[in-house]
Amino acid sequence: MSNKPWIVDDELWTRVEPLLPAWPERSPGPRPVDDRRCLQGILFVLYTGITWRQLPLELGFGSGQTCWRRLGRWQEAGVFEALHCILLAELNAAGLIDWTRACVDASHVRAKKGARPPARHRSTAARPAANTT
Repeated sequence: MSNKPWIVDDELWTRVEPLLPAWPERSPGPRPVDDRRCLQGILFVLYTGITWRQLPLELGFGSGQTCWRRLGRWQEAGVFEALHCILLAELNAAGLIDWTRACVDASHVRAKKGARPPARHRSTAARPAANTT
């Protein structure tokens, strides 16, 4: 692993690039920052824990706002979900995933629809006292 884990090597880029949505030909404003550089800016922010505003322009990743917008655009296009599926399939085909253990996270697995609601419990909250005047 590199001492700069936010740098996207050619092998990873060949997997990511085909998943990215095409940039509109007639987009307003200046020419957009290169997608690979933007991805590296996103990874830099995630790795270092800095805020988007703190992303140094000197690194050449574009502004934090640019990277943040591109992250939202790619998330909406399903880029990361598709990449996750591709990488899982490759690891599985290579026999590198141990499927005997798994963790199900409610944020990724839908709750069963039509499940019975939990039973009602008697309230333990304080009740207003009777008026004595």
